Amino acid sequence: MIYFLAFVAAIAGFLFGYDEGVIAVAGPLLESDFPMSPAVRGFMTAAVPLGALVAASMAGPIADRIGRRRLLMGAAALFSVGALVAAAITAIWMLIAARLVLGVAIGMAAVAAPLYIAEAAPVAKRGGMVATYQLAITIGILGSYLTGLVITGNGMWRLMFGLGAVPGLLFLVGLAFLPESPRWLALKRSPEAARASLRRVRDRLWDVDGELADMVRTAQADTGRKAGFGALFQPAVRPALIVGVGLFFLQQLSGINAVIYYAPEIFDHAGFDSASTQILATVGIGTVNFLTTIVAMFLIDRIGRRRLLVLGFAGTAATMFIIALAVVNASLVPSWLVIVMLLLYIASFAISVGPLPHVMMSEIFPLHVRGPGMSMASISNWGFNFVVVFAFPVMLAGPGLAFTFTVFAVICVGGIVFTLLRVPETTGHSLEAIEKHLNSGLPLVALGREAVAAYKK
Repeated sequence: MIYFLAFVAAIAGFLFGYDEGVIAVAGPLLESDFPMSPAVRGFMTAAVPLGALVAASMAGPIADRIGRRRLLMGAAALFSVGALVAAAITAIWMLIAARLVLGVAIGMAAVAAPLYIAEAAPVAKRGGMVATYQLAITIGILGSYLTGLVITGNGMWRLMFGLGAVPGLLFLVGLAFLPESPRWLALKRSPEAARASLRRVRDRLWDVDGELADMVRTAQADTGRKAGFGALFQPAVRPALIVGVGLFFLQQLSGINAVIYYAPEIFDHAGFDSASTQILATVGIGTVNFLTTIVAMFLIDRIGRRRLLVLGFAGTAATMFIIALAVVNASLVPSWLVIVMLLLYIASFAISVGPLPHVMMSEIFPLHVRGPGMSMASISNWGFNFVVVFAFPVMLAGPGLAFTFTVFAVICVGGIVFTLLRVPETTGHSLEAIEKHLNSGLPLVALGREAVAAYKK
């Protein structure tokens, strides 16, 4: 059941990826029917992260109030509605409104899905299972790219948008067969319901009572503690907030969404003016993103979060610098190298910088502020996502591709420094053990220097 739970919850990631990537391939067909200025196209594209930003500010507290599963069911309904409206538009403002609705659904799911998986997964498999959300994002992006390759012709952008309603309905149906998060039930003083939920997501030999006892003990210890957004700034919790917000700031400012949303334009600026070459190269990016994320799922719980982050930021920084150099001087760095470097950039991102912020935001916050904490991390995610997506066409038309990618590269170097100074190693620690360390007053980054195995594997 735990694998089925992770699969269903990860459909939210697929929908996120599809709605993020489809605009890159549907855009040219859309503009033949609805011509747009760069500013209008930038805002239409950025409507998704803008809607997600609004939803992220509310999703955490709502998830704490009504439960993780119910919030995901609401998001599933909005996914389907937004996709159908986008397919039926008669004016560009309707598409902006539809993408705002899709953004709200994505923002809700981006908080609730990793949280739901993390609170239900066993310690030894938690990182890989939460990473299924990011894997599903890459499948959604690749699916949207392949859709653009297969479905061509005037007006076919409507079908591309409308297809997003199908996984939305499957998501809603799948959630109907799943239990609520056991840790949320423990927080709501429902130990018997929490035990029943745990039994559904653990095998028959698992020590359910022992795991439940830790959950109940942590929930009782949190009784009377200040909750809500204000509690995130208390000295004991602030280090977790810095890590959660900081990792998403660095993820978005690494340039990933500029690459995902505007891949064809990047190839055009690099000298590849053939539309077919641009689409094939874009599909190549989606394929590498998907395959490397699978590798990440196996590595996260084996070599640790911190090592992967340092490796990922080093790779993204180096490839962005080389792409910038290729754009400035094609004779010094051949244009074909741009494709190679973009693929290596995607691989570096997908193996660490992509999945790990989602994994870590679901791990580092104490139970009583986990919802608001993940909301704040998601606000950082979507806020900077909106800035990058909205500003990238303007930067492309102004300072240019080389300058923009150089800025991204410098930020990735900053990611290495931030990881070494601030990010803890949460691999092998139960959520309760992480919270205990955070409450101890010791530096959060010190977590993981001694191996802890809280539960049998």
